[in-house]
Amino acid sequence: MNELHLETSPYLLQHANNPIYWKAWNDTALNQAKNQNKLIVVSIGYSACHWCHVMEHESFENPEVAQVMNSNFVSIKVDREERPDVDAIYMKAVQLMTKQGGWPLNAVCLPDGRPVWGGTYFNKENWMDILNQLQKLYTENPEKMIDYAEKLHQGIQVLGVVEKNQSEEQFNSERLKEMAEKWSRSFDWDFGGYARAPKFMMPNNYLFLQRYGYQTQSKDLLDFVDLTLTRMAYGGLFDTVDGGFSRYSVDLRWHVPHFEKMLYDNGQLISLYAETYKRTQNPLYKEVIEKTLNFVQREFLNQDNAFYSALDADSINEVGKLEEGAFYVWKKEQLKALLNEDFEIFTEVFNVNEFGYWEHENYVLIQSQTINNLASQFGLTENELLLKKKNWELLLFNEREKRPKPRLDDKSLTSWNAIMLKGYVDAYKALGTTEYLTIAEKNAKFIIEKQWSEEGYLWHSYKEGKSTITGFLEDYALVIDAFIAIYQATLNENYLLQAKQLTDYCLEHFYDPEKQFFSFTPRDNQQLIALHFETEDNVIPASNSVMANNLYTLSILFHNTYYEKTAKQMLHHMQPYMDYASAFSNWLNLWLNLSQDNKELAVCGSSALENVKKLNSEYLPNVLITGSTQESNLPFLQNRFDQDQLLFYICQNKNCLLPNDSLERTLSELKTL
Repeated sequence: MNELHLETSPYLLQHANNPIYWKAWNDTALNQAKNQNKLIVVSIGYSACHWCHVMEHESFENPEVAQVMNSNFVSIKVDREERPDVDAIYMKAVQLMTKQGGWPLNAVCLPDGRPVWGGTYFNKENWMDILNQLQKLYTENPEKMIDYAEKLHQGIQVLGVVEKNQSEEQFNSERLKEMAEKWSRSFDWDFGGYARAPKFMMPNNYLFLQRYGYQTQSKDLLDFVDLTLTRMAYGGLFDTVDGGFSRYSVDLRWHVPHFEKMLYDNGQLISLYAETYKRTQNPLYKEVIEKTLNFVQREFLNQDNAFYSALDADSINEVGKLEEGAFYVWKKEQLKALLNEDFEIFTEVFNVNEFGYWEHENYVLIQSQTINNLASQFGLTENELLLKKKNWELLLFNEREKRPKPRLDDKSLTSWNAIMLKGYVDAYKALGTTEYLTIAEKNAKFIIEKQWSEEGYLWHSYKEGKSTITGFLEDYALVIDAFIAIYQATLNENYLLQAKQLTDYCLEHFYDPEKQFFSFTPRDNQQLIALHFETEDNVIPASNSVMANNLYTLSILFHNTYYEKTAKQMLHHMQPYMDYASAFSNWLNLWLNLSQDNKELAVCGSSALENVKKLNSEYLPNVLITGSTQESNLPFLQNRFDQDQLLFYICQNKNCLLPNDSLERTLSELKTL
């Protein structure tokens, strides 16, 4: 029978009433396949996945499909967000077989879990035909299928494994320059981002490009980052009515999004806009930060001070059917009735015209001109038009709240919570809004008290008071990163000590001294059919690149040469693989940390925190800021506190200047590249 009603994952619960005898991924299900000598269907998706819903409706709710699957297969449903380890292995298999991947991800496996076939979305007829053919082959010629599975398994085991770099190549700036120049040839200079569709935001790419542009004084790179962030903020992809970003744009203009809103996207984009606001003081970026955090607080923050995972792309439309984007789009007649005499100006601001048209008489709101240019067209001042825009958005927000909302994925993932925690910290640093730091600290407390076990390991998922699934490397890496950030905002060394404790746990339980990287799952867990080492940065930076950056930062603060050696070793092994820089931007950030431009700052004295707050509001991507308001045992800060005066210590390449007592002088020296 279908066992998914026993689960807590919203995605699995969506399939609990299917006629398929679904099971969750567990030892019982896997052992049943072995004992009954049945092929396994592994079907992977997530709650906000539109095409997952389509395949469910067409196939998994169908009695004919159920008859085929229930008779001949053990069928396992997997929430890829709960089990990124399972998803990673079968994604590798599908990519090897088809040269592409995506969700829903469907694989058919031998009873021991080794895949023999895979793909993404299939309609009902194709799906049934494929399953029948595979079952026939397994019955009549199992040796052929086993032989193929063995070859595919060998490919899965080596795919993504980084070989040791035996060369003596050093981290030189010329190679970095060549990579940036090659990368720039894919830029879209009309709308920002890359000159292809669909367009994903890839926040870590722009964090690196902005930093590299700043440190090399490249106006072109900084202009490109500003173009991208401005165009993304103009709407479509960004929900100008309610705040928050959708997952990606299906077109080149950031106009029509794939409408689901993911916590991990919004957390990273807050960090990106916060850093860019510090550099530019662009009020548009501040607006994006404030709107998005209002959205996150309203829709994702729960009573446990944890963040939910996602809002679905689909919602109920005016005729009672699930439809992608139904909650977000507008028809011209609706807007006319709401806006009355302001409709003409609204039309120009938000392109209720051919530029903003989507389909089925629906418009997705998008700006294409600056508010200043638009205001002059109507004889208004910029402030007058901004006030109108604010009032329009409130009007539309109140109207939209009457619609059925998209479905909520109400599980809380440790890794994604850490990303959002860091987003709140970065927003606090940029804007100084105390509420943002308060929310960040409460979320940190949730992670420490609910997701950190007494035995020392992290849990991955949380829902309704229950922590489940032993944590993956991404959980540790991103929590460590977030705790370093919140330490820098508060100077509370407990966060730093907790970051170090989690780092040491990773070195003991995840680090492979032979491969010289961290595996995605702890060594003492029951392993899947292959180990997974996550090294390529994607929509979320790779857990190994985050760990390498963490190790390097902590090596400075704790004077730990082993941390430093491990981080540099990882980067060294990655160098030969960096053909296309966009997949390695977080590794390149570590590369910049090793440059001559990088500096460390210790602010010590009773008024250190207020001075650190001022420093944190400046764009200083090449400066590691630390400090203390009292005597500290942190190796980097030892013997630097003076009760009677505030002192600033600037260090570079393990050498420190004489301390000074001037914030202005310190800032001047830090900004000298």
